[in-house]
Amino acid sequence: MTLKILWFIPTHGDSRYLGTAHGGRQADFNYFKQVAVAADTLGYEGVLIPTGKSCEDPWTVASSLIDATRRLKFLVALRPGLMTPVQQARIAATFDRLSGGRLLLNLVTGGDAEELEGDGLFLSHADRYKLSQEFLAIWREVLTRSHEGTPFDYQGDHLRVKGAKLLYPPVQAPYPPLFFGGSSPEAHDLAARQLDTYLTWGEPPAAVAAKVADIRERAAALGRTLTYGIRLHVIVRETEDEAWAAARDLVKHLDPATVAAAQKKFASMDSEGQRRMAALHGGRFDPGDIRKGLEVHPHLWAGVGLVRGGAGTALVGNPQQVASLIKEYADLGLEYFVLSGYPHLEEAYRFAELVFPLLPLSLREKLVQPRLTGPFGEIVANSYVPQTASAS
Repeated sequence: MTLKILWFIPTHGDSRYLGTAHGGRQADFNYFKQVAVAADTLGYEGVLIPTGKSCEDPWTVASSLIDATRRLKFLVALRPGLMTPVQQARIAATFDRLSGGRLLLNLVTGGDAEELEGDGLFLSHADRYKLSQEFLAIWREVLTRSHEGTPFDYQGDHLRVKGAKLLYPPVQAPYPPLFFGGSSPEAHDLAARQLDTYLTWGEPPAAVAAKVADIRERAAALGRTLTYGIRLHVIVRETEDEAWAAARDLVKHLDPATVAAAQKKFASMDSEGQRRMAALHGGRFDPGDIRKGLEVHPHLWAGVGLVRGGAGTALVGNPQQVASLIKEYADLGLEYFVLSGYPHLEEAYRFAELVFPLLPLSLREKLVQPRLTGPFGEIVANSYVPQTASAS
């Protein structure tokens, strides 16, 4: 199995610290471009671009970065109910063609009813999944048929098309890969029936194993197989003590009122995945001992989820410990690791420099960075090439 490591474009903002404007940096095109170019140069498989009212539009951001990158893939959101499936299929086909086949799709059903109503979607959790089933049935079929140029009719409870057709097919056949994450029974059923890769948020390995087993069983009953992945943050330093100090630093400006306000908002959502993230930490926060109640598995820390919605856990440790936990997840059958760190530009370099060399050879051989021959490091006194380690 070849692991595929993706990074993250922070279109909802970036900072050195969580829950405060202190240490924040302006999230604009120049910064997004810096992060994307870094990920492309370092050899990441791709980047996830988030979606929602707190983010810049993901399709616009992804499109703006095509020409700034060479091989980087873009994991961009599909939003059933916010756009028609044929319109989204046409956008996807165009992006895939213009990028040379570098599009990945992330289906997002939504878990915040208040946000969805603001966007004009008034459906229950169960009905959103029924809508998503119909959306994907149309989206997949119209893209598949685009390679032959034949039209398509569909009649469902929520969606209907007549003579749907795309004139320009995507580069990737039959369509760009579909990713999806969800933890409810409806989500598992949708994944088994229509998705290509299932992404879980960073729960402890035993919980992830149970979710993967359930989806595999559902998919097998339909004669389908999926690939699997995980969404995590990462805090890696040369020593374990330094890594936990960095985690402590990340939340040092948090106060109980900010945590309580964030948890109240997350509790109002109807997302099962968000509920499971919150259950890992229970809103517990002890500034004097950030590991207490938050280290939910060795080197898996739930502190990010105190104030960040969605992915709320981080791998914390030295390079060997982080690589070991990645391998533990990979042994469950996970191939995709969608990672991020604060701030995202610096941490993209740090993770690549410290952890990439420890990952499986199949991944290191696949990294797109050219095999440079050095010298590496700053030349000393105009003449001396730095060595990997002192002779002493």
